[in-house]
Amino acid sequence: MSTAQVAVTTKKDWTSDQEVRWCPGCGDYGILLAVQQLMPELGVAPENTVFISGIGCSSRFPYYMNTYGMHSIHGRAPAIATGVAVARPDLDVWVITGDGDGLSIGGNHLIHALRRNVNLNILLFNNRIYGLTKGQASPTSEFGKRTKSSPEGTVDQPVVPLSVALTAEATFVARTVDTYTEHIQETLDAAGRHKGSVFVEVLQNCNIFNDGAWREFTDRDVRDDRMLKLKHGEPMVFGDHADKGIRLAGLRPEVVQLGKGITEADLAVHDETDQTLAYILSRMFWPRYPVPVGVLRRVKRPVHHELVADQIELVRAEKGDGDLRELLFSGDTWTVS
Repeated sequence: MSTAQVAVTTKKDWTSDQEVRWCPGCGDYGILLAVQQLMPELGVAPENTVFISGIGCSSRFPYYMNTYGMHSIHGRAPAIATGVAVARPDLDVWVITGDGDGLSIGGNHLIHALRRNVNLNILLFNNRIYGLTKGQASPTSEFGKRTKSSPEGTVDQPVVPLSVALTAEATFVARTVDTYTEHIQETLDAAGRHKGSVFVEVLQNCNIFNDGAWREFTDRDVRDDRMLKLKHGEPMVFGDHADKGIRLAGLRPEVVQLGKGITEADLAVHDETDQTLAYILSRMFWPRYPVPVGVLRRVKRPVHHELVADQIELVRAEKGDGDLRELLFSGDTWTVS
């Protein structure tokens, strides 16, 4: 995030004049609203902000932000955004992608942007389906999912986005939910203030082609009992009455009931700097476990564009600025007639 002082803005300053064209009831509306409300809080300027997307319903996002942006090609948003972030480190760069765009054809680009610790905020909208192309199985569709492309049920093991991001060494990894207003604002605020590779999975509903994909644990009346809200340095407590928790038996998480000799002192304490713990959390899922939401991992590491700039300065100090024409005509050359 840029540290330059900018004029105070409001949500209106970040909202474009384009008609929002998603299906009525789509979870993307809630995410868009959350981002538009967040940006003024980050103290950045629209003219110094870039939103880059690939292909898919989520990828219409740049049209609706009053910033610079690019609706790029399928899966390539992280690669394009990497170029922007390295060439213009003064800009705030956001990538908007989906489970199909980011984890299928774009999987390689996503992994390498994260491992390089490029200063990007990658928001992956996960609805477990290809929505734009009308309801085919995506990389995150559950095993056995019946869709237009898998009428007898998919036989592919689903990708776990958080596990991929952690394995790729992203320095900020989190999960939130499109309909959980307070939580998505809190999570995106933390993401926007992190320096380095940010990956946020947003569990999002496609009410046309995969309605209720996450409803069994995200609905308001069940989410306290079926989701684990992570807080750094605090024990892992959940439940309608905060009466349950997660205890570790070695590296295996256990759901326990507080009381009858079990106290919060027996529970696992969340540590955003612990890579192993973050990976364990990424593998926990309903119905066996409550679904972890919030920041799984947040660490500091040298940022990609700074390493690139330092290397360039080192070479300049040793060898001078160089000459592009001289380089092109150095060594063996051929004349083609």
